Amino acid sequence: MKSYLEKLMNRESLTLEEMKQAAATSFSEQTTESELASFLTALRVKGETPEEIAGLAEIIRSQSAQTTDIPISAMDNCGTGGDGSHSFNISTTAAFVLAGAGATVAKHGNRSISSRTGSADVLEHLGVSLSFTKEHVEKMLTENNIAFLFAPNVHPAMKRFMSVRKNIGIPTIFNLIGPLTNPVALDTQLLGVYRRDILPLLAQTLHQLGRKRALVINGAGHMDEGSLAGENHIALLEEGSVTSFTLNPDEVNLPVYDNDAIKGGNAKDNARILVDVLSGKHGAHRDTVLFNAGLGLFANGTAESIRDGIRVAEESIDSGAAMEKLERLTDYSKKVSSEVI
Repeated sequence: MKSYLEKLMNRESLTLEEMKQAAATSFSEQTTESELASFLTALRVKGETPEEIAGLAEIIRSQSAQTTDIPISAMDNCGTGGDGSHSFNISTTAAFVLAGAGATVAKHGNRSISSRTGSADVLEHLGVSLSFTKEHVEKMLTENNIAFLFAPNVHPAMKRFMSVRKNIGIPTIFNLIGPLTNPVALDTQLLGVYRRDILPLLAQTLHQLGRKRALVINGAGHMDEGSLAGENHIALLEEGSVTSFTLNPDEVNLPVYDNDAIKGGNAKDNARILVDVLSGKHGAHRDTVLFNAGLGLFANGTAESIRDGIRVAEESIDSGAAMEKLERLTDYSKKVSSEVI
């Protein structure tokens, strides 16, 4: 670890292989918490590169007992969090719309960290299991197009970094890494991020991680979701190249809503919003989900344009397909729980 730390202190970036070696070393009990803190701080001060972020993500993924390479084309639509918007669970709701539209979604998520209610909180309230095994996940992905992977269950080795991150007290590479560590091999991804300045950086990181196509978005008001409040900033990864553009609601025939219109509450409140949207209730929540699902379907390649993706997302909801994906996931969760008992 010392040699890598010295290189970072000299403001020299690590190669992909060097970062993978440093990350692997950091999981060793021989590496002290003070060394970890120095390493993370030095990375932050220098500024992380796509190779460094991808190297850490690859090692975290390899440490998971649920790492899988089943032969399906899967995506995720998990965001980094940290935007302070306190919105309802937009990407979680949109995940079921994506699945209902034919995309296979390995939904990776956690409990609330910076918001009132995380994806795990709302799904647990709805009856979705947080303790799926690798076999459970693979079954749901192949038979239901969607499964939920609870981050602490998937990445138990990450516990040793929690106190280090807390003691440092500043954002580190770990504030970006969560959506990149899905143990399912992903072909495509929609990634929301609270920092607008790193959209191309994360798009390049996704290329390093082998994504064939991806969208990285920072919404109006700096949300880590697509927002209908105004201008959204987007980086598109396609065939190894990154292009940037902006998108406003009127360009995709959706109304404008202030971000206050999509604020959420506790797990019970957000579960109700999720069910209302999947049941067809109209309003700001539905339109925001349609926007994000449209972005996801475009990122996945299921739709040729974002407008087309929104149209397909409407069909997913109005046909009942999206709700069916939730019901099958909760029914399977009950079955798994009864087998354990």
